[in-house]
Amino acid sequence: MKLILREDVENLGKGGELVEVRPGYGRNFLIPRGLAVVANARNVRELEHQRKVAEAKAAKLKQSAEAVAKRLAETPVTLVRKVGEQDKLYGSVTALDIAEALAARGLQIDRRAIDLAEPIKTVGDHEVPVKLHREVVGKARVKVQADVEAPKA
Repeated sequence: MKLILREDVENLGKGGELVEVRPGYGRNFLIPRGLAVVANARNVRELEHQRKVAEAKAAKLKQSAEAVAKRLAETPVTLVRKVGEQDKLYGSVTALDIAEALAARGLQIDRRAIDLAEPIKTVGDHEVPVKLHREVVGKARVKVQADVEAPKA
């Protein structure tokens, strides 16, 4: 029996795939639970149409993510923090700090997309990977500077 899967089914296939199963499994388990539909000509055409629409949407999302990655590479961020001895920060620079600094520069990026393994605790230039899409990873340039206060008179 040929079926088109609507959702991912473990040990069988992913949603949208055309699979061959035993008639009892399809008739008694997959179809009643809405996990699959019979692979007739109409459903196959509909599947192809949905696949084309999904591919076009994915291509558009990838293209916009690449544009954001390019803009991200051209937008360096400078953060000023208080430092102690040996240029160690009193606090640290986290993904939230970087996201807020990017938002101030006009780039709205979710802090969860910033792939910071551990917070930045030293002064200097750092490259931080930002996951913009499944296939696109941008690089944010973050410069951490020491806070230089004027001496008090």
